[in-house]
Amino acid sequence: MSAGATVLTKADSNLRLRLADYFSLTKPRVAVLILFTVAAGAWLAARGAPNPAIIFHALVGTALVVAGASALNQVLERGSDSLMSRTENRPLASGRLSPVEGWAFGLTLAIGGLIYLGLALHHVLPMVVAGFALVSYVFVYTPLKKRTSLNTLVGAVPGALPPVIGWTAVTGSFDPEAAALFLIVFLWQVPHFLAIARIYRDEYARAGMRMLPVVDRHGDMTSRQMVCYCLALIPASMMPFLLGQAGVGYLIAAGLLGVGFLGFAVGFMRNRSVDQARRMLKASLIYLPALLALLLMNGM
Repeated sequence: MSAGATVLTKADSNLRLRLADYFSLTKPRVAVLILFTVAAGAWLAARGAPNPAIIFHALVGTALVVAGASALNQVLERGSDSLMSRTENRPLASGRLSPVEGWAFGLTLAIGGLIYLGLALHHVLPMVVAGFALVSYVFVYTPLKKRTSLNTLVGAVPGALPPVIGWTAVTGSFDPEAAALFLIVFLWQVPHFLAIARIYRDEYARAGMRMLPVVDRHGDMTSRQMVCYCLALIPASMMPFLLGQAGVGYLIAAGLLGVGFLGFAVGFMRNRSVDQARRMLKASLIYLPALLALLLMNGM
């Protein structure tokens, strides 16, 4: 192989690695569940199959905002990320990308996504909701992670807004049904993220993150909150039935799902080990998609 070809091959390899780093800033695995809740909100608002163009534009715009928010979050947390083994290899934490590159990439995606939502959809409310989620996640929740253990509750607010984006994309209004979806996702997030924080408690502590399991070393408050929020999820999951969105079949299935999820929280209360936290995390990743799938099938 000639020297010129070798240089071109190396340059091509470097470009691919750089693109891979930018792509990893968007946290694609996290985005999948978020976009599912956006689609669910739009589908439920339409009471059947929504206009394909509406759901497409809502998903594209939200995906851009979420990707930008994820990148901006990593810019602000690059110092903390560098202190944790699970995040130390992230592009910004490792220094492969500079903070300026992270800011430029994140802001371009986030602002571009908001503009896209504003121009592509008939209603302005989805853009407003997405903008509020972006600002509260990046500039409120992210800094609070080093200041107070209440950060999980604050972060659950923007985390529960994606189904509202989907709903408002179809209706242009924030209705009681949208509030029910918001409440379900909000309540679900607390045990979900507390399980994650328990699993990585020592790493969060080393990075100076004041997650509840870090300050609650014995797990008394953590386990109580898991149980309380799982208990609250059971009546909250009944709200679509009370609002006429779903029938008795959904009501029974949602109740069984909620009791099962609560069982894992009670299991964590009895045994606050990392293994039990992992079981709780897996249960949470089953619960929310299953509940939304039941609601979608019931509304077809």
